[in-house]
Amino acid sequence: MRTLWRWRTLFFIFFFFLTISRFTPSISQPQIQFPCLPPYHNSYPFCDTSLPIPARVNSLLSLLNLPEKIQQLSDNVSAIPRLGLPAYEWWSESLHGLADNGPGVNFTGSIRSATSFPQVILIAASFNRSLWYSIASAIAVEARAMFNVGQAGLTFWSPNINIFRDPRWGRGQETPGEDPMVAAAYSVEFVKGFQGEDWNAFGGGDEDEFGMKRVLMGDSGRLMLSACCKHFTAYDLEDYGNYARYNFNAVVTQQDLEDTYQPPFRSCIQEGRASCLMCSYNAVNGIPACARKDLLQQAREEWGFKGYITSDCDAVATIYEYQHYSETPEDAVALALKAGMDINCGTYLLRHTQSAIDQGKLQEEDIDRALANLFSVQIRLGLFDGDPLKKHFGKFGPQDVCTSEHQALALEAARQGIVLLKNEKKFLPLNKDKVSSLAIIGPMANGTKLGGDYAGLPCCPKSLLDAFKRYAKKISYAAGCLDGVPCSSNAGISDAVGIAREADFVVVVAGLDLSQENEEHDRFSLLLPGYQSVLVTTIAAVSKKPLILVLTGGGPLDVSFAEADPRVAGILWIGYPGEAGGKALAEVIFGDYNPGGRLPMTWYPESFTRIPMTDMNMRADPARGYPGRTYRFYTGDRIYGFGHGLSYTTFTYTLLSAPNKLSLSEYIKPESIKISQQGGTEINYIYIDEVQYCDSLIFHVWITISNDGDMDGGHVLMLFSRVPKLFGGAPEKQLVGFDQVHISSKGSVQTSIMVDPCKHLGFADEQGKRILPLGNLTLTLLDLEHIVSIEA
Repeated sequence: MRTLWRWRTLFFIFFFFLTISRFTPSISQPQIQFPCLPPYHNSYPFCDTSLPIPARVNSLLSLLNLPEKIQQLSDNVSAIPRLGLPAYEWWSESLHGLADNGPGVNFTGSIRSATSFPQVILIAASFNRSLWYSIASAIAVEARAMFNVGQAGLTFWSPNINIFRDPRWGRGQETPGEDPMVAAAYSVEFVKGFQGEDWNAFGGGDEDEFGMKRVLMGDSGRLMLSACCKHFTAYDLEDYGNYARYNFNAVVTQQDLEDTYQPPFRSCIQEGRASCLMCSYNAVNGIPACARKDLLQQAREEWGFKGYITSDCDAVATIYEYQHYSETPEDAVALALKAGMDINCGTYLLRHTQSAIDQGKLQEEDIDRALANLFSVQIRLGLFDGDPLKKHFGKFGPQDVCTSEHQALALEAARQGIVLLKNEKKFLPLNKDKVSSLAIIGPMANGTKLGGDYAGLPCCPKSLLDAFKRYAKKISYAAGCLDGVPCSSNAGISDAVGIAREADFVVVVAGLDLSQENEEHDRFSLLLPGYQSVLVTTIAAVSKKPLILVLTGGGPLDVSFAEADPRVAGILWIGYPGEAGGKALAEVIFGDYNPGGRLPMTWYPESFTRIPMTDMNMRADPARGYPGRTYRFYTGDRIYGFGHGLSYTTFTYTLLSAPNKLSLSEYIKPESIKISQQGGTEINYIYIDEVQYCDSLIFHVWITISNDGDMDGGHVLMLFSRVPKLFGGAPEKQLVGFDQVHISSKGSVQTSIMVDPCKHLGFADEQGKRILPLGNLTLTLLDLEHIVSIEA
């Protein structure tokens, strides 16, 4: 969203500079500005906290003239001095820590940095819901602290919950991966933690460490901060051939829309209670996403969304200028606002809304509807309640940023996310007492930019190399690639060979950085960039012992050459591990931490790049040689599968209890049973929306997990379901539930996974209706299988 927005807003920022500067704090000494400032501007009804939110909203609307209303339709809102309303910037970023990608956050005041957690794809690899929630809560505390010193807003445009559909996507790193259930679960935990659902100064409950009250808040209750589910919907392409995200039309079947692309957004709204939704650049089946009234209204009317809808930056402009869907800019503005969008990131509405009204294409009532949604969220955030420093979250300040607790959490997140892909003959962990010299090689090993996309300024930036210094008496380093990650020549390999020959053990850090994958840039290959693979094999040939390969980056890599090479004994994926990533990696390699992360996405072979990135179909189609996408539908070869991840110990499962039969007869009418012919065989199913009392069908799968090894460790258990292949369009398998548990050596734990048949065991038919197959269904946990017969 960055590049296009910047150029379009330069002239607008200049034009309004003098006005804004009167009400916006200077960059050198930022300070908080707020409405309802006594003694002149606190008597308006919209400042009266005893009034219900709709009444306060109507009060504010009634005091604005049309030009002032139009000024509210941009992310960069101008001040209205006569009402005591300061300027406000809606766009702030907090994907995995506070970031200054958007203009709402800056690090030029008393707070000069913020905790840099791992990139989302690595956080997701922990499969730990409580960790996800804790990270979001920590980011929220730092965000509110920065707001209190005038260095951030209260509305943040995170999380990114699009499906990591294609391994080449430059922004896949920002997402929780390829599985819609995981993405949905992540969205719920992030939004709840970030919006501070269990903080409320106005209710009862237990006090936290700040002396504040905790109580659950509802859809229209108070907000600590506002989180935004993005990018709605079917957005997962930056630049591919002649296509860019601005002009791409995502052709999506109703089947795939229902059970792949939409579930994360539905959960983000219904369960997470997000207060913002962002519509994307791309078109969906011929209509630009920000003009898709059916989809935007589905979010409000069917899913119960209560919040504001923003465009991605200048996505309204793309309706006219790139998608060529409208005949004029005014038509684009009218289409978006009438579809249900409330605010535009950028200046397009500022420039064209008045003329759209003058031409009769838009009415003032359309603007009032949008502003009601915007003002409602601001009121829930307390922006019209007076001095924020005297309110509920006013205690937060610089002392709450980069705390030791947040630093420890960043380290724990990196630890839990790191995935051990290969461990030949239990080569890892290394014995600290037997390593006197260590060679660290690779272009990413000595850099401190380990956060990936949308990363801010870390509290304590350290390189991977720094962290190894406490584990070996002698550390040597060579980049191996003189130009960094692109590695466009082999000129640096000879230096790396020299130190590899002398060291007891060698660690090669290869993979990706933001030069290879980022917003606006997709990869064209899944291979290691440039001469990196040559670097790995050359070092493997001269090392005294097999080497350890560490892979960085958010996207999957075809490292089949290393997986098959016995001279590469261990392979670890660390994604973008954040500021504590080096310490976490060293701890894993030397056995101070037992890795337990699992891949949240499939790692495909290079041959997959023959599949056009523009093909949005999830299901395989053998008739045209199409292998499908993600572990749920992909039928081809893979380097590593979804959920792959090794440990230094061994875990075994024992099934304690699970039903053998599930009877639906009490919950459906006889005529609800549908009969279909598939390949000459009769199959039966029901439509899930015809099942009464779905909650009554919920059951639990109870298991014992034993740690049979000599090392304590965390373990991710994943329960999958599989239906007979007679059901056309059914997934190869799909995740039903997951959990992360910690088990001591030689110990065991009992745990359970809840299964909601209506939610977890069905899939969509070709019309986009969710069905539940009747007959035998197989539940799997690693090599453990259990059959449940679903009967009507």
